[in-house]
Amino acid sequence: MAKSVTKDMTNGNPMKLILQFCIPLFLGMLFQQFYNMMDTVIVGKFLGVNALAAVGSTGSINFMIIGFCMGVCNGFAIPVAQQFGAGDYHALRKYVANSAWLSIAFAGVMTAVVCALCRQILIWMNTPADIMEGAYHYIFVIFLGVPVIYLYNLLSGIIRSLGDSKSPLFFLIFSSILNIVLDIVFILAFHMGVAGAAWATVISQGISGAACLVFMIKRFEILKISSEEWKVDGKYVAVLCNMGIPMGLQYSITAIGTVILQTAVNTLGSLAVASIAAASKISLFFCCPFDAMGSTMATYAGQNVGAGKLDRVSKGMKSTCILGLIYAIIACVVLVFFGKTIALLFVDGSEKEILQNVSWFLIANSAFYFPLALVNIVRFTIQGLGFSRFAILAGVCEMVARSMVGLWFVPVFGYIAACFASPVAWIFADLFLIPAYLYVMKKLYQTMGEKENVSPCCE
Repeated sequence: MAKSVTKDMTNGNPMKLILQFCIPLFLGMLFQQFYNMMDTVIVGKFLGVNALAAVGSTGSINFMIIGFCMGVCNGFAIPVAQQFGAGDYHALRKYVANSAWLSIAFAGVMTAVVCALCRQILIWMNTPADIMEGAYHYIFVIFLGVPVIYLYNLLSGIIRSLGDSKSPLFFLIFSSILNIVLDIVFILAFHMGVAGAAWATVISQGISGAACLVFMIKRFEILKISSEEWKVDGKYVAVLCNMGIPMGLQYSITAIGTVILQTAVNTLGSLAVASIAAASKISLFFCCPFDAMGSTMATYAGQNVGAGKLDRVSKGMKSTCILGLIYAIIACVVLVFFGKTIALLFVDGSEKEILQNVSWFLIANSAFYFPLALVNIVRFTIQGLGFSRFAILAGVCEMVARSMVGLWFVPVFGYIAACFASPVAWIFADLFLIPAYLYVMKKLYQTMGEKENVSPCCE
């Protein structure tokens, strides 16, 4: 059998380790966002503005459900990282086995519930009548793919928790290329409309998840799980739920504010919805480094707290914040001067109003990218340290901010108010997260000191 490809992040220069881990993770997320963006590009260019608006109108509910899946899987990976840092491979395998059983159960229940309710949810969100059917056909297929969302995110999260951020990149590159090919085939050749874009995404992610599974079986010696380790263990299930559910809820609670905001934007008409759809895709693409930095710090902090090295957590936090500031400045400059040009990927040059709307959104958001960097870096560090319940409170802050903008300001100021909803949410979250991080570190220093190991569940 091939050698293990795990990576110990508890020794060595923090900046160097973080960059080595973060860059492949960033490239993987970049490709993931790339094929998500290509869905929107192909839909907008070949199916028209209404189809673009239909896909865009589902973005917030998509984020609420899929974000929960991703958050849960990220939470499940934290005890794995902690046990890897502590060198307890038997417990590590128990966490992996029990996370698999939990993911199967969560995926089955969620798929049944959200598929049954998705049309009613779109009605509650005041989805414009001219895009209702397209929105339903798209999001229903995406929700059918909830099990493959769990498959890929759980397995890639476990691989990253063992210090390997490169391997998931290769699977995503292949998946991204496949997704684009399937988009073209399903939409242009088979004339499947927006549902074709959704099927392309689900199939591509399913193949990527299957590739992760085969890779894990063949490459990781420490993941050879015995029949005894496969048994469901209530103690391990409790720890996993204590980590995973709060992280999932953090995404979903945050998304409630996004849903309320989207509902307000829907009242502005299809052009506003299409503008938000295109601008959000561009912004998400440019925000990939922040997501990569956050995920890197979850693994880095998890391994180092497992090894009892809190001083390295602080050094890693400072290094990642410096990286976040540098990138935030670069991204802001690019989007301020070239945002409208990038928007031409989604719509024709004749759509002057949409292009201007996209430009306003990108300027408003990119000006506040460093607060977004802090949200990701600090939140994921706290989660990696074992205090995942703070994620819920951070999510509440974002939810309140976006809800306020959606309920109070969009009806009065229109589209321009929606452009500032996310920046306001990021600032609200930072006002909570920064003091929370200081509190968590103080508590850990008091309870474990510099050299003592910490329990997998710190709360």
